[in-house]
Amino acid sequence: MIAACRDGVVVLGIGSHVPDRVLTNDEIATMVETSDEWIAQRTGIHERRIAAPGDSSASLGAEAARLALASAGVGADELDLIVAATASPDYYFPATASLIGNTIGAVDVAGYDLSAACTGFIYALAQGYAQIASGLADTVLVVGTEVFSRLLDWRDRSTCILFGDGAGAVVLGRSEGPGGLRGFEMGSDGSGGPLLSVAAAGNAAFGDEGPYVKMNGPEVYKFATRVVVESAERCLHAAGMTIAEVDLFIPHQANRRIIDHAARRLGIDEGKVFSNVDRYGNTSAGSIPIGLDEAWRQGRIDRGDIVLMVGFGGGLAWGSALLEWTKERA
Repeated sequence: MIAACRDGVVVLGIGSHVPDRVLTNDEIATMVETSDEWIAQRTGIHERRIAAPGDSSASLGAEAARLALASAGVGADELDLIVAATASPDYYFPATASLIGNTIGAVDVAGYDLSAACTGFIYALAQGYAQIASGLADTVLVVGTEVFSRLLDWRDRSTCILFGDGAGAVVLGRSEGPGGLRGFEMGSDGSGGPLLSVAAAGNAAFGDEGPYVKMNGPEVYKFATRVVVESAERCLHAAGMTIAEVDLFIPHQANRRIIDHAARRLGIDEGKVFSNVDRYGNTSAGSIPIGLDEAWRQGRIDRGDIVLMVGFGGGLAWGSALLEWTKERA
């Protein structure tokens, strides 16, 4: 899927939330054979956040949603739809989006979950855009939220060092002016699904594999370093833009080496690349919206800036989105 967007669907507000608990590489080294130096050299990660026993994807997502609504100056009762991107839902059903809606007071608001792992937020953003552009909704809350710490085998060094928990959210709405979402490119290759997966109850292998993340690291790395560049270039082409017009690049925060490789291949300045993987690790669907919120709060995005976001991961799925920032600072 690839398309340019019409003007008129903008980010009204943004927010993010991560748990208080910090898990450092040195602590992980007491659980599996590794070290801070070994993890940092291979991934760029030094620490990640871990959900408290009472936390869940819904509770983290609700906190991010509250902040996004406050940022937008929009009441929960003004929402038409909530789309939650998560691969670690509270339940198979009810939807995490419905639980978030109940927590924030979005009474009778439609809500559903979208599962596309680390690409989930891009897919959910496209869903929000499509609902508004088609006239089915005026105001949509899009949340990316994960508690991947619950999906990890903490004896498996290849996965337990990578992931953390967190959530980010945006409120999308209509605008009569120019700007907003400018283009999308999305795809999926199910033949690569077994390279990065978590078995579920419907899977005949569930009993053998358990509900844990399984990953073929070298193959996923090869996929990611290729697809980030290709997807970004296709998205830019669809929107009639070039990489020189991009003011900030926010890729999925999976691995610092993947981020650096993509930036070099795209020819984008290091100063235009946003990364917080060192502090949060891979938060899957929470990764890009957390980064977008931090970049906004750090003053790295201003009105009129072009932001390029690229997700990739389980599916194997990928997706890019171009956003012209329209929100003014208070």
